[in-house]
Amino acid sequence: MASAPLLRRTDSARGDFSPLKHFVVAKKTISDVFEQLLDYVRESSAFVEETYGNKALENIASQDQKAKIQAYAEKLAVIQEVLSRRHMKVAFFGRTSNGKSTVINAMLRDRVLPSGIGHTTNCFLSVEGTDEDKAYLKTEGSDEEKSIKTVNQLAHALHMDESLDAGCLVRVFWPKTKCALLRDDLVLVDSPGTDVTSQLDSWIDKFCLDADVFVLVANSESTLMNTEKHFFHKVNERLSKPNIFILNNRWDASANEPEYMEDVRKQHTDRCVNFLVEELKVVDREQAPNRIFFVSAKEVLNSRMQRAQGMPETGGALAEGFQERLKEFQSFERRFEECISQSAVKTKFEQHTIRAKQITETVKGIMDAINIEAAEKRVAALEDREYQMDRLEFVKNQLNLLIHDIKKKIKAISEEVETKVSSAMGEEICRLNVIIDEFHADFHPSPHVLKIYKSELLSHVEEGMGKNLAFRCSNAVNASVQASQRDMIECMLPLLPSAVQSQIHMLVPSRKFDLSYDLNCATLCSDFQENIEFQFSLGWTALVHRFLGPANAQTALKLVDQNFQFTRPALPLARTPSSGPSSTVALPNQENAIMTQEDLMVAMATLTSRTSMGVVVVGGVVWRTLGWRLIALSTTLYGLLYLYERLTWTTKAKERSLKRQFVDYATEKLQLIVSFTSANCSHQVQQEMATTFARLCQQVDRTQKELEAEISQLTAKIEQLETVQSRSKTLRHKATDLEKKLEAFTNQYLQPQQ
Repeated sequence: MASAPLLRRTDSARGDFSPLKHFVVAKKTISDVFEQLLDYVRESSAFVEETYGNKALENIASQDQKAKIQAYAEKLAVIQEVLSRRHMKVAFFGRTSNGKSTVINAMLRDRVLPSGIGHTTNCFLSVEGTDEDKAYLKTEGSDEEKSIKTVNQLAHALHMDESLDAGCLVRVFWPKTKCALLRDDLVLVDSPGTDVTSQLDSWIDKFCLDADVFVLVANSESTLMNTEKHFFHKVNERLSKPNIFILNNRWDASANEPEYMEDVRKQHTDRCVNFLVEELKVVDREQAPNRIFFVSAKEVLNSRMQRAQGMPETGGALAEGFQERLKEFQSFERRFEECISQSAVKTKFEQHTIRAKQITETVKGIMDAINIEAAEKRVAALEDREYQMDRLEFVKNQLNLLIHDIKKKIKAISEEVETKVSSAMGEEICRLNVIIDEFHADFHPSPHVLKIYKSELLSHVEEGMGKNLAFRCSNAVNASVQASQRDMIECMLPLLPSAVQSQIHMLVPSRKFDLSYDLNCATLCSDFQENIEFQFSLGWTALVHRFLGPANAQTALKLVDQNFQFTRPALPLARTPSSGPSSTVALPNQENAIMTQEDLMVAMATLTSRTSMGVVVVGGVVWRTLGWRLIALSTTLYGLLYLYERLTWTTKAKERSLKRQFVDYATEKLQLIVSFTSANCSHQVQQEMATTFARLCQQVDRTQKELEAEISQLTAKIEQLETVQSRSKTLRHKATDLEKKLEAFTNQYLQPQQ
């Protein structure tokens, strides 16, 4: 009887301030914080993913960090969805006919839900308050408001709808004015029996993940069944430490056996405590008894409905001990409401808040780790860039110095080669007769054979001199060039990257260098014309050559020939006896011709006077001494000498004469190209060394470009690292702000009230 005034006081208190308002305000506060936290984690996730995907920023963000933050975002999205609901949800579960609907009706003080013998609840029923004055219901998948005229019609309406199954939800909207418990947006959910379906997993996913409190309605006439335990084990796997109350209903049956009442109560209590503490591990052993109650919901419902009709609460047939059972139910209600109004905020939000703090702390740690890693890599990149810039400057300066030094070396070696080749070629020209004497081929004075003979002779001379020059110069020059190339490589090797240094011999291959002398004798001596006609050693021409010398003799013979043919047109060109029939000499002009004739007359007069005087003197002496016999003897000897020379003028003699003439001719011609050939060899050496140096410079230039590219990449990387540092610091500050908000929420709503 004392409970009615208490209830009236409670109802009037709700008009001023309901304890559930504390939960509503806390829910809005934590929902706002979680919304900010979710945005923050998503922003952090995008930042980590962007950093992780940037190949230039390798190893700053890891795959583990990326996956962890993404998992946090998904977890927070689920938590936020739970927190965003308007209502606090209480779900009632138990086996069929354990009295779940009756317990809810007793709490609502009316027959809101169908109840009775057997399986009365076919599907999930949720009862929530509405500001309207009428009650109505909505079936799943439809927004149509179905009218409820009486409470009893609800059961009939459900049974009549054949499309409803155990897994669907019917939402019952009950006027808040009729039930104070529903005024603060509390939702009570009734369920079919846990023993009538095998779809427990789908039930949990659909109706239990967002439940705040679970009430297990057990049958005190039996014990906790495996189906009930199995269901709550599955719930416990999906949710973190759910709030569970256990009502041992139908405790009025204990009145029939009062002598066993305490033993049975203790037995049920121990089993329920073990189930909550040891199996589910949702509460500790001290708190567990406060979650276990022994009630008779049917008695309480009947009593309260009688009171509502103005009848005594204890009217009707009630079993012995009703007052104790009524107090137990009222105690359950008080504990239940206290749990919702005082502890529910803590039990509902504490784990989420702790989780949020852990997530915030972890993400902040990730931001710190990324910031530290980025800072270290930035310092390393700055040092690396400084090193590369110093190296680039060193390469440029060293290259300029080496270019100057190597050019001097190339010039010195080229001059040395020119001197060596010039000297060797001069010596080979002096021994040209040896090379020509070594030549042997078929010889005949006929023009066709002579042409072939001279062609082969030219080839022999060129080949012989080339071999001799190569023997004298090539090995030394090659050694000098290779040594210089090695020096160049050694000097420029420090300017190249280590990867290139190991491959330098492939990039700048060392090969044997052979000089090409290219005397081109065929072209040089192409105008050589031999004179292999017989010439008597005491003939007029020979004597003129002997007395006047070769130069004056040629001029004198030409002028004599011209005087004999003065009546014929003057020829533009004259042949030289030493050069052969095809050799020509340009005639001098008239003035020069007169001077030459004057000089020649003097020479001829001298010759004639000398000859005449000698003939007269010798002739007189000989004539007076020997007489005509000596003249005859001299004439005979002269003739015999002529005959001897004529007979010995054989093909071999002609070949020897040709070789002698060719030696004189080739010597003169080769002397003309000594400087050209030596300069050509010098140019070859210079070109070979310049090519090697150019290849090395090309590699150095490539090194410079690589260094410049690497410096550019390092600069870009440093900028990116600075951006990463800045963003990580910003995100860390956001995490700190969120930690402060979470701490403020903890102090305001989760700390024990003083």
